[in-house]
Amino acid sequence: MRSTVIVFGGTGGIGAATVELAIGRGFDVVLTYADQAEDGIAAALCDRLGGCGAMVQQLRADITREDNIGLVFDRAKSSKSQLAGVVNCVGIDCTKRVAAELDAAELRRLFDINTIGTMLVCKHAAQAMLPRHGGTGGAIVNVSSMAVTIGGRSGSAAYAASKAAVDIFTVGTAKELASQGIRVNCVRPAMTLTPATLPYAKDPISSADIVRTIPMGRMARAEEIAAPILWLLSPEASFVTGACLDVSGGGFLVGMNRVDGISPGIAS
Repeated sequence: MRSTVIVFGGTGGIGAATVELAIGRGFDVVLTYADQAEDGIAAALCDRLGGCGAMVQQLRADITREDNIGLVFDRAKSSKSQLAGVVNCVGIDCTKRVAAELDAAELRRLFDINTIGTMLVCKHAAQAMLPRHGGTGGAIVNVSSMAVTIGGRSGSAAYAASKAAVDIFTVGTAKELASQGIRVNCVRPAMTLTPATLPYAKDPISSADIVRTIPMGRMARAEEIAAPILWLLSPEASFVTGACLDVSGGGFLVGMNRVDGISPGIAS
């Protein structure tokens, strides 16, 4: 029987790269996207990857609505393919605001998507994978952020907090589900080149400031994040659960003195 991977947020940079790599590894894929503006992107991605011989299905879903999440898992079941993995790539960053300027409505939306949405996806994934519900186990991978390790760059403390909650939830859920054959892990990317980060990458000053904080001296490519995600889904990671894997180019250079031509890092 073929195996299916569900990728929530499958049209974005990391999500789309994960979908493409999963197809290349022989999985069928159900991918989700957020709104009508992404209809064309999802259709084009499915058309292109469907030619590889796999089944690729797209579904618009609001991760803040549990009924939408349930429909995604129903779609996966209808494929008559065994659910093997679920990847949470959905995430937003609210308007850059320092603590003294935080907005309650923005915070609710941020946590509804980044934190509560991820938790609800894990809930439905666990239900689908539990042996007592007819599942055969599987793997869940949540996409967090290296921002949690420094509290976020300036104006992103709330974003970092929403992702830190994902880290803790990943570890706790992994302990709950380990005996049932379900592994739960997360990856923490550094700044990655995606459509969402393109404004930073195109701005010479912002780009230089970011790159100075990454020991490898560049931003990540989306496929460099997708590869460890697929590894965590694979049997090669069969004894890995409750892990937060830094995919960071070496972490952060913060407050370091210039040594051997390396510029000081920034704390923002």
